[in-house]
Amino acid sequence: MTTTTTPTSPAPTPTNPSSPVSPTLPLSPTPAGPTTAATPPSPTSASPTPPTAPAPWADLVSAALLGTERRTPPVAVRSGQGAAAALLDASAVSTVRRRAALRPAPAGERPAPAPADPRPPLPPAARRRLSLLLADRGGSGGGSRRGTAPDLTELLPQWLAAAGEYGYRAPEALLPALLDAARARTDLRPAALALAGPRALWLSRLNAEWKFALRGIGGPAELSGGDDPDGIRRRWEEGLFAERVALLTALRRQDPPAGLALLATTWPTERAEDRLMFLDSLREGLSADDEPFLEQALSDRSRNVRATAAELLSTLPGSALAARMAQRAHTCVGPDRTAGVPAIAVEAPHECDAGMQRDGVAPKPPSGRGERSWWLGQLVEATPLDGWHARFGGRDAAAIVALPVGDDWRTELHDAWCRAAVRQHHADWARALLGAPGAPSQAAEVAPAGSSRDLTKLLTVLPDAERARWVAEFIAAHGLSEAFRMLGVCAVPWAEPLGGAVVDALDIARDAGSYPWSFSGVMGLAERCLDPAAADRLDMLTAVTDEPEGASPGSGGYWSEAFQRLVGTLRLRATMQAELAPPSTGHDGAGDRGPLGPAGPATSTDADAHADADPGTGLTNSPPPGGPGRATRQPLAP
Repeated sequence: MTTTTTPTSPAPTPTNPSSPVSPTLPLSPTPAGPTTAATPPSPTSASPTPPTAPAPWADLVSAALLGTERRTPPVAVRSGQGAAAALLDASAVSTVRRRAALRPAPAGERPAPAPADPRPPLPPAARRRLSLLLADRGGSGGGSRRGTAPDLTELLPQWLAAAGEYGYRAPEALLPALLDAARARTDLRPAALALAGPRALWLSRLNAEWKFALRGIGGPAELSGGDDPDGIRRRWEEGLFAERVALLTALRRQDPPAGLALLATTWPTERAEDRLMFLDSLREGLSADDEPFLEQALSDRSRNVRATAAELLSTLPGSALAARMAQRAHTCVGPDRTAGVPAIAVEAPHECDAGMQRDGVAPKPPSGRGERSWWLGQLVEATPLDGWHARFGGRDAAAIVALPVGDDWRTELHDAWCRAAVRQHHADWARALLGAPGAPSQAAEVAPAGSSRDLTKLLTVLPDAERARWVAEFIAAHGLSEAFRMLGVCAVPWAEPLGGAVVDALDIARDAGSYPWSFSGVMGLAERCLDPAAADRLDMLTAVTDEPEGASPGSGGYWSEAFQRLVGTLRLRATMQAELAPPSTGHDGAGDRGPLGPAGPATSTDADAHADADPGTGLTNSPPPGGPGRATRQPLAP
């Protein structure tokens, strides 16, 4: 008979096969420190370890060697459990700890349960669609990709925005993948965190990779109804910097004076970089009530803080700073009394005095700019646009812009007016400066030599419908080469005639024999922004066309793939919108529009109705209707 000894105790190992000790129970000493040999005391002298603290390994071994009848095991025994079973359970837990090189310690408190989210769940089809979109987010995208499959990665932002409009909550099982997607792409964070709701914050406290949700970066700025003034003040004084920015933004959105008062309590003690970010938060609800605070900020130690305060004051037409800048600018720019015809005379400032610098005028120009033109541009940019009407005899914006400008100051003056129109959100001046989109000289006006203007920003001042019409006319007159950035600021889905102008321009490029890769950016925008209702009218463009003489080799086939992908993506967007519609509404697809397009049930041409549909995208792989052949261009408007 063989006898086994253990270094943890001088007592011999029992050889009775009926012993309650498991033969596989590890009896090696703990690596956390030296093990003391346990002397078998009498059952009456055993002192069990409190249940809250794990028993030392040596005590467990001693109880196992002597048996539970002779020594009470130093473990907690649950109701209905025997002492031997409790000892084996405790030994198993301790074994795992030892193999992980962990010292025994009381178990930590369980986290509080996740808060309830009363919002309705996603419909089953929409839930499956979200799962597919999140699974595909690591795939390759881009306009130069080959094949006809839609780029699901680029459709995820639109899906999230559409789901948010319905007020759904994200499925619990998909919250980790949704948070991972938001961590990787900051553009997804507002919509993703809104869909994830309070449970995303609960999960973020358990995973350091999702801390961005706790900081509120990219998420919606809101205040809960239970936030009392003392609680807000405490969060403002004790929170992290990003949390304080989010709190100030939310408070300004709800109660602008209260937000300003909160900022004023700690303003003198804040760091310069923090003051700059806090000051930028005042854009929410900016009004004349903020002027005294901003006037004080004009004397701040930081040049960036002074410049931001001056910019904010210049957006308030009735502010004292706007009046001072107008006085300076009107001295430099006015009617030309010496010309025989109405014209504008410009005399740029000869110095940048202390008063100008205090009001935000930067004295040192960037490389390549003259000092006087640099100072003039800043003065005109900060001057209220409505004040120019009286300066030029009551002329409206279009008449003032049409006046000739002497001494080659036209580009500098118009660039400054463009920046002023964007800053002051002045639609009349934006229309005048944009001009007629179909004018022969308009293409050159997008970026005239030496100009710093950005007509794309100027377009954002116009209402959505007017902006779309202007860009459509520009594309019809000048093509797509200068219109890509303009398309990016148009409302989605593109309203007619913008959608038709884009497709017509793409069709013309195909007829010219160029590769579609030259228009990959526009094609990618079209997949995301065209109205899905145009899919059936675009089927004719999916056919392989005859290549004109001098065309790039194989361009016809490449264009066919690109248009098939466009049509397939539009139909997928329509299907996704229909999946999001609540089943109980009896949705008929009429009237409702969202980021994905008009909501409505999929038609018989939709991919899910085909037997050979791709299960990953719901799109058919069948060839385009009509087979190969020359497509005939037809009007795209309904």
